[in-house]
Amino acid sequence: MRFWFSVLVSFSCFAAFNAYAWPTKPVRIVVAYPPGGGIDVLGRQLADKLTPAWGQPVVVENRPGANTIVATDAVAKSAADGHTILLTTDATFSINPHLYAKLPYDAQRDFTPVTMLVLLQQLLVAHPALPANSLSELISIAKAKPGTINYASYGSGSQPHLAGEMLKNKAAIDLVHVPYKGISLAVPAVMAGEVQLTFAGIATSMPQLKAGRIKALATGGAARSPLLPEVPTFTELGYPEVETHAWFGLFLPAGSPREAVARIYEDARKILQEPDFRQKQLIDKGYEVVASSPQDFVITLKRDSESRGRAVRISGAKAE
Repeated sequence: MRFWFSVLVSFSCFAAFNAYAWPTKPVRIVVAYPPGGGIDVLGRQLADKLTPAWGQPVVVENRPGANTIVATDAVAKSAADGHTILLTTDATFSINPHLYAKLPYDAQRDFTPVTMLVLLQQLLVAHPALPANSLSELISIAKAKPGTINYASYGSGSQPHLAGEMLKNKAAIDLVHVPYKGISLAVPAVMAGEVQLTFAGIATSMPQLKAGRIKALATGGAARSPLLPEVPTFTELGYPEVETHAWFGLFLPAGSPREAVARIYEDARKILQEPDFRQKQLIDKGYEVVASSPQDFVITLKRDSESRGRAVRISGAKAE
């Protein structure tokens, strides 16, 4: 964490930035995922609100591919002038450095963390026919009949894969991992009975839960979701190591002006804290609003990278 630590020290003594002339040209938000997904929608909402605030066009550029590596590499090699921003998920900085033997950039030295925007927790969901209505019942069945319960993920090293393997490790059970080729395939596989379990986003699972097509056994996070207050967390059930979260965050190339970093953070934070936007666009969609400072983001990145590194080692996951 050599460079990220230097960012932390730099911002601890950071002064006012209002007099700094930035931006001086259009700003790009490079999204590491295809159009239409939750992270893309949030990026476009931010761009729409930041354009008048900054007096320059703020445009979204989708650069999907290679598990976020395409977009991340493009931003790492862009000018460090604060006008190219990476919007990505925890996969880029918490998982990929442990999953890939070599990356075309250094995840620590080539970037300046700006802010974690939001956090998302996933549910452990099951097919209704599975004779388990709680995590403890699932564990009992898995111990009695090892290797007979399977769970879907969307690839080796994905959040569901790491969470599933951590659950196996900590509960001392045998679940069979069934990787699918995309996040959109895992929940339908459970509903169809192809697999019995998967991990899925809270908000996106709500229609299927209400219709009885799936059932929820546990959720990630330190506290229960306000959308599903009846579903207990892995932490309260005694398995805090089973982390199901994902997050969306903003990064700049290393060496970007600290004034630009501070301005981006402050203005993004203000948008996320707007009462109507916060409730309707974030909380109601299952997001936990974070809007962390660059200093706090550095600390969280270090902790997240360490915990996900342990999960990758336990899972034996390798880049596909």
